[in-house]
Amino acid sequence: MGSEKEKYTNETNFVSNLLVKTVQKIGGQTTKNMKKISILYTRVSTLDQRTDRQRVNEKDYDLVVEDKCSGAIPFFQRPGGKEIIGYIEKGIVAKISAITIDRLGRDMLDILNTLSYLNQKMIPVYFINQSLTTINEDGKENPITKLIISILATISEMERSQIRERQLEGVKLAKARGVYTGRKEGTKEDILKFLSKPKNKKAIEYLRRGMSLTEAGKLAGVHINTMTKIRKLAVR
Repeated sequence: MGSEKEKYTNETNFVSNLLVKTVQKIGGQTTKNMKKISILYTRVSTLDQRTDRQRVNEKDYDLVVEDKCSGAIPFFQRPGGKEIIGYIEKGIVAKISAITIDRLGRDMLDILNTLSYLNQKMIPVYFINQSLTTINEDGKENPITKLIISILATISEMERSQIRERQLEGVKLAKARGVYTGRKEGTKEDILKFLSKPKNKKAIEYLRRGMSLTEAGKLAGVHINTMTKIRKLAVR
């Protein structure tokens, strides 16, 4: 009787151990066996803009990830960027596509850092309009693409600097002609009028969504000092 009980116990333990090992093996292979996905990444700078023009052949992709934020915000700090990184860390991303290089960012260093991370993970990025891919089919980094991306990113950064310079020159010329409409030094602006300005209204909306002063300011195009004033007046 004792031997039969012992035999039964041994058999039960054997089956239990076998089941545990099988489950562990399946669990360890879940990510490996999971179908890898292709992602179309889209980005616009403001909440009221649409990404329709960037969704080229979106049915060809498994997932579309959308960001509505300034390109000045680093890719890894954007909601959509964080979502993509989550998929990458799970090992389920096969390829990422974007309509143009500047969808990844407006800062050359940030773009190159993002692409360096994706290259290390062996995830090719395809830029649709430029017909450029970062990693060739043989798994090697495409040196021509890297060179072109650096050039285009530099040009984009130069264009932004030139726009800022032209804006400052325009203000100086308007002041010289006496037609500058900015608020005179020493005068106080009506609070309601101040908060009703389009950029300031957007800044308020972003702050109420829980964004930081820096993030909201970049999105709305408002200086950090003005953002501090907005928070004091409108966000409790």
